[in-house]
Amino acid sequence: MTRKQKRLAVIGGGVAFLVAAVLLVMFAFSQSIAYFYVPGDLAKANLEPGTRIRLGGLVEAGTVKRDEGSTVTFTVTDTLATVPVTYTGILPDLFREGQGVVAEGAFGMDGLFVADTVLAKHDETYMPKDVADRLKAQGVELSGKETIK
Repeated sequence: MTRKQKRLAVIGGGVAFLVAAVLLVMFAFSQSIAYFYVPGDLAKANLEPGTRIRLGGLVEAGTVKRDEGSTVTFTVTDTLATVPVTYTGILPDLFREGQGVVAEGAFGMDGLFVADTVLAKHDETYMPKDVADRLKAQGVELSGKETIK
């Protein structure tokens, strides 16, 4: 092999390595993506049971029910539609009715959203930007105290 052929072989091997690394990273990210929805968007989205999503909105008043153990059921609403949610685990301290929430999980075969992560707003004046934007787009008037970050 000439010097030029060796250099081209090294460059070609490096490019092939970079392409393989990029493809592996893209595959890993595609497995962990969870799209964000509010209850009103779910009617338009044709989601297969088991598809991971993030569900955001407000915890509907009067719907929080604690079962035996650490299982909690509640309803997430954007005032236009509601979605029943079940969660097994310890809820955040600031989780309560009428507060903003983002639940990550998937729909079961029975249409119940099974969350494996529940996030609540961290103080009285904050609402996650995605939740606030979607609620405003749905025509929900926020109290004006929310700081959208």
